[in-house]
Amino acid sequence: MAAERAERPGAWFDVSPRPPVDPDTDPFRDGHEDRTPPEVYALRANGGPADSPGWQVRVVPNLYPALEPGQADTGDPLETGRGEPDLFATRTASGVHEVVINGPEPVSSLHDLGPEGLTTAMGVWRERIRTHTGSAYVHVIVNEGRQAGASLPHTHTQIYALPFVPSVVARERERFTAYRDRTQGRNLLADVLQEEVRRRDRLVAVDSEAVAICPFASRGPFHVQILPRKPRARFEDDGPLGAELLHDVLGRLESVLGALPPLNMWVRTAPPGSAAFCWRIELVPRLAQQAGLELGAGVELCAFAPERGAELLRAART
Repeated sequence: MAAERAERPGAWFDVSPRPPVDPDTDPFRDGHEDRTPPEVYALRANGGPADSPGWQVRVVPNLYPALEPGQADTGDPLETGRGEPDLFATRTASGVHEVVINGPEPVSSLHDLGPEGLTTAMGVWRERIRTHTGSAYVHVIVNEGRQAGASLPHTHTQIYALPFVPSVVARERERFTAYRDRTQGRNLLADVLQEEVRRRDRLVAVDSEAVAICPFASRGPFHVQILPRKPRARFEDDGPLGAELLHDVLGRLESVLGALPPLNMWVRTAPPGSAAFCWRIELVPRLAQQAGLELGAGVELCAFAPERGAELLRAART
């Protein structure tokens, strides 16, 4: 944490408004269903056939998938073998890679959906995680803006049904379990949240379902976590979504910066075998570039204090 670097000349964030989505070239807008692969799921208030207009949220296979369904899982290539190691071990990239088109209108942000539309979209995220419960782990992400990796501007979410539990998620599972054992059954994230609310210096906003904070170990400026008020292991279970608070936080971020920045967001949910866990939503604006320290040494350098970010977001008008 090097908050003093935020005071150097030219250190404030230059965020340009996003250009409007061109409705004519937008493959995700209502009426352009023939420009995507056939849908695997859709919400239509008044019914209607598949791949027809009139939907609220639509799910299609990714046209350029990182994972291929139906591939035989070859297992861990390093699990067996003696003697000479395989220096170029590989494993089949099996799994499912889907796109959730969050709304029918050609808009570029989750915030543009409004609270009700965002709630509807997030309900579909939950439903798609449930659909892929046979996978080792389901990772839900949103990339907004080209600097954050979005190849198409229309707001969309990606679902990765992975054949393995990512190492970072497995480590979190271990830490939740170790904390529960050490504290006679308490939940790590619930205790963190309680302390953040008591201190208030990194607290952003609270509503009836969730709490938003700028975390103690923020990865960058205005990094925000959204957590349920009561610990719940799995995002896909019935209960709070945090949609209204997420919409509120996005509005505050736009107010502080003058426009919504490129951002990455993901849902962390409990992997299989979790004895203790709590889901959360992570929102990381792309306001700083990773450089040699981060890439070369694996050290996260945050040049903007989370306390300052939370202070500005708390004061923002939405």
